[in-house]
Amino acid sequence: MTARLRRPRAQGLYDPTNEHDACGVGFVANLHGERSHSLVHQGIVALERLEHRGACGCDPETGDGAGILIQLPDKFLRQEATRLDLELPAAGAYASGMVFLDTDAETRAWQKAKFEEIVTAEGQQLLGWRQVPCDPSAIGWVARDAMPAIRQVFIGAAAGFDQDAFERKLYVIRRRIETAVAERDAFFYVPSLSSRTFLFTGMLMSTQIESFYPDLRDSAVESALALVHSRYSTNTFPTWDLSQPFRYMAHNGEINTLKGNRAYMRAREGTLRSDVYGDDLRKLYPIMRAGASDSAQFDNMLEFLCLTGRELPQAILMMIPEAWENHTEMDEDRRAYYEYHSFLLEPWDGPASIAFTDGRKIGAVLDRNGLRPSRYVVTKDGLVVMASEVGVVDVPPENVLLKGRLQPGRIFFVDTEQGRIVEDEEVKGELVRRRPYGKWVAANRVTLDDVAPVEVVHRPNPESRFRLQQAFGYSLEDLRIVLPPMLATGVEALGSMGEDAALACLSDRPRLLYHYFKQLFAQVTNPA
Repeated sequence: MTARLRRPRAQGLYDPTNEHDACGVGFVANLHGERSHSLVHQGIVALERLEHRGACGCDPETGDGAGILIQLPDKFLRQEATRLDLELPAAGAYASGMVFLDTDAETRAWQKAKFEEIVTAEGQQLLGWRQVPCDPSAIGWVARDAMPAIRQVFIGAAAGFDQDAFERKLYVIRRRIETAVAERDAFFYVPSLSSRTFLFTGMLMSTQIESFYPDLRDSAVESALALVHSRYSTNTFPTWDLSQPFRYMAHNGEINTLKGNRAYMRAREGTLRSDVYGDDLRKLYPIMRAGASDSAQFDNMLEFLCLTGRELPQAILMMIPEAWENHTEMDEDRRAYYEYHSFLLEPWDGPASIAFTDGRKIGAVLDRNGLRPSRYVVTKDGLVVMASEVGVVDVPPENVLLKGRLQPGRIFFVDTEQGRIVEDEEVKGELVRRRPYGKWVAANRVTLDDVAPVEVVHRPNPESRFRLQQAFGYSLEDLRIVLPPMLATGVEALGSMGEDAALACLSDRPRLLYHYFKQLFAQVTNPA
């Protein structure tokens, strides 16, 4: 295995987790769900026009990631299955996915055998493999040296499985394979494995994807939607397994709360329960892939929420709620909805524009501050174009039905099954009305006012209190400047002189516990 298949290891003062990112994202969709090859081509055009959002290094022909997510191209796959002498079940009863395998032949054979073993163990049928046509000459030497062996797998659903149950089982299969393969020091990644969506991605420039994957030029590759992404990897080092889109979303921005989101979710894994997964739930852990980018881990979480029973917009609004805490004009039922979900999941906060799809519906959302640009156009003949900038697809002015930009905390949602754009108010209103969130919050929320006061029995004398203050690191500044305003007004004291004290870990004096922690803030802001 070539060393370039890996991202850099932490060494000395360098830690690859301290990187940041800024990318180009967009989608095109047919409002009425009509599949065509021309829409796939429009998605590729949009991706190519996001080239300036990507990056290249010492090799100007090596990009740091680009990809396109489309609906599973059933017509094309049946065409290829016939050539391979494979018999595919009806649409929805089989899945296909791209698989990145190690370049070592022996390791690759073991990975494929393990894949088939787990598929069989989960009661499904591995129908066969296909070597994905690729043109290495279309990419730079750095990407070519790091290029994995790219294969396509076909899996048939067990009898009695509906499509939703099959999707859940595919999720279990993929997570089990990822866990098993991780025990070996080899490259392995499954960009997509679904009965609804298919993904072409890699360590490419946005202008290279169609030439690298000849399949995309086949007229039988049809879809009613295409989600695209051009990556500028200032968040993580460019590798084949971190190119976007991911399985459910593509992201422009950075998640500043990632460490907390990851830690809280890891802590919850011991208490999670699921009616649809039962004992299989443990096979999904850890929910978020270690070492992945903020975008990849957001996708891990979104996938988990969707495949455990929540609808796509509900999962998105749980992760990126609008600013509701101090919104005095917000409807009380909507406030209760957000407050209820805040008990279940912390917001994934930071400047972000996120496009998302489950293969049937597609949309986008901005963070609560609106620090990432996103604009959309809807044509009279039913084409919807959304991107981090305008001009990614040529639209004659006379064909424009409406256009606009995403608003902070508001969702832009296209339902291709219903053939319409569902407005933000309708999406949220329907979710809010489903359950009595206000009653649930009122019945279960405990505030400090609800806690009975406790009389302090032990009152230390001044000398004893002084020794305790010394032992626990209280300074005169704490006693004179910090604590009095908190006791008098109930709010934390504010100052504007900065923090010039030595780091607690370097001090030879006792310090308060919280002095050893610092709050993280975004280092990259890219406002519209």
